[in-house]
Amino acid sequence: MTISVTSLPPANESDPSDTDGLSVWPRSARPQPDGDVTVGGVSLAEAADRFGTPVYVLDEQEVRERCRTYRTAFPEADIVYAAKAFLCRAMAHWVQEEGLGLDVCSAGELALAVTTGFPPERIVMHGNAKSPEDLRTALRLGVGRIVVDSTSEIARLAAITPAGTRQKVMVRVVPGIAAGGHAKIRTGTEDQKFGLSITDGSAQHAVTRILDQPHLELVGLHCHIGSQVTTVKPYVAAVRRMVGLMARIRDQHGVTLPQLNIGGGHAIAYRPGEDSLDVGLLAGRVGAELADGCARAQLPLPRLTLEPGRAVVGPAGVAVYRVLSVKRTGEHTFVAVDGGMSDNPRPALYGVRYAPRLIGRASTAPPRLVTVVGRHCEAGDILADEVALPGDVHPGDLLAVPAAGAYHLSMASGYNLVGRPPVVAAADGIARILVRRESLDDMSRRDVGL
Repeated sequence: MTISVTSLPPANESDPSDTDGLSVWPRSARPQPDGDVTVGGVSLAEAADRFGTPVYVLDEQEVRERCRTYRTAFPEADIVYAAKAFLCRAMAHWVQEEGLGLDVCSAGELALAVTTGFPPERIVMHGNAKSPEDLRTALRLGVGRIVVDSTSEIARLAAITPAGTRQKVMVRVVPGIAAGGHAKIRTGTEDQKFGLSITDGSAQHAVTRILDQPHLELVGLHCHIGSQVTTVKPYVAAVRRMVGLMARIRDQHGVTLPQLNIGGGHAIAYRPGEDSLDVGLLAGRVGAELADGCARAQLPLPRLTLEPGRAVVGPAGVAVYRVLSVKRTGEHTFVAVDGGMSDNPRPALYGVRYAPRLIGRASTAPPRLVTVVGRHCEAGDILADEVALPGDVHPGDLLAVPAAGAYHLSMASGYNLVGRPPVVAAADGIARILVRRESLDDMSRRDVGL
């Protein structure tokens, strides 16, 4: 396997020379003399006026460039975009055009992708508890690979696979490696719901079960160690353990598995100065470990698969809110906006911290520490805690939150029946709707009445 070491350029590289404060914004972001910021040539203030707030602005070129960088760094690997980070028809179209596959977790994500024209053979289906409908839909639409996450799923899948066909599957393995930015997103250890353990023999047992099923074709192993992983070392350790398991499978069953999927979880910076994963370094180190490990075990190199999601779309998105109120309570100043945990639950779930910015007008007021809060009936509805904003921030102002492309809208809820924001693509100075705003009528239609 040839590995080209090319770093994934972070959005406006974070460094001390970041005098305009845009180090974690899309690379196309440009500050304007009037205090506005443009993304993809589109004024964020104008987008807010045209589409209303809250609104998500997604830089199409940033998404495409990040796809290309992965393809360059791993030219002989399968790069599949993790749709759970954010999926809509346009996003599926972009990643397909850039040569990526797709990783889905439900019949819903799968159906959206396939009806958009995404080739089903380039789709991987995940999930620790796939429903019968998930599995039936995957088989009906011809998904390329299904990642088996439990022994019960093996029998269920084998029973519904049509006669005369063989479904390609992988086994999700728990490599026993702790990595990730928060305990709730560390998935490589024994104490969480995903995968089958090497330590207790569950993974090896699943391999044996699959090899006994004539309608299932075991093509490889899969692992995902966590999310927001900032360093390469855990991936190298995971590759070492997975190659060891592949060698044991070869010795025990006489089967050489042709594929190895090492998942995603590559970190991005949400605030200036934070670390992101160096994808070029990842390519070099993983490639070297894979080559060395396979040589020692006398295994042919498996085809590698990676599943970046956040690192593709996260830095491409900016959320824009309008300030509704400014309240001083004791020593604290609360700036309330017209969105919150219904469109971004991540601060409440994981304690994530963001760097909001006043846009739409220039201010010379000295900064002060404020807490940006949402409009929902929860004390934990906080979007950004103790951040510096101009001291004259007032109702009607616009705040923009960068690094908002991943796990915001995809995790949004209907709390307080506020309605989910629209997604707008920005490219070459043109803004267009990708996903329209959820209306009260949309939500009311589901309520069938008494």
